[in-house]
Amino acid sequence: MTLPKGFGSGGGTSGSDVSKMIGRRIENYAGIITGVFIGCWLATWAGVAVATVYYPWAYPPPSAHYALTVLTIIESIGYLLCIKVSTEGTNKARTYNGLVAGVIAAIAVATIVTDSAFFG
Repeated sequence: MTLPKGFGSGGGTSGSDVSKMIGRRIENYAGIITGVFIGCWLATWAGVAVATVYYPWAYPPPSAHYALTVLTIIESIGYLLCIKVSTEGTNKARTYNGLVAGVIAAIAVATIVTDSAFFG
């Protein structure tokens, strides 16, 4: 691989050179990935709520239950895979296990409470 001028020594490529070119390493993005996941879930929740309130004839409560539950499961799997891939091969994988478990559990509880309290 050919690096830009000022990177690499003697034509070889090292991991630190690539890291300098790219910037922050991806395993440091767990907070950003978590924030995006929570934002996606909130957007899903708001979309289902708006559809149920403003278009009840087209989007009845049973459909809202199903949509929110299925979309939450899909988003949670995506979040889990994003964190897993970004921390693969690093020492941070164990560090983020608690974060991932806590966030997914909180979203699951929020989904269940929403389904049973508001759309039921």
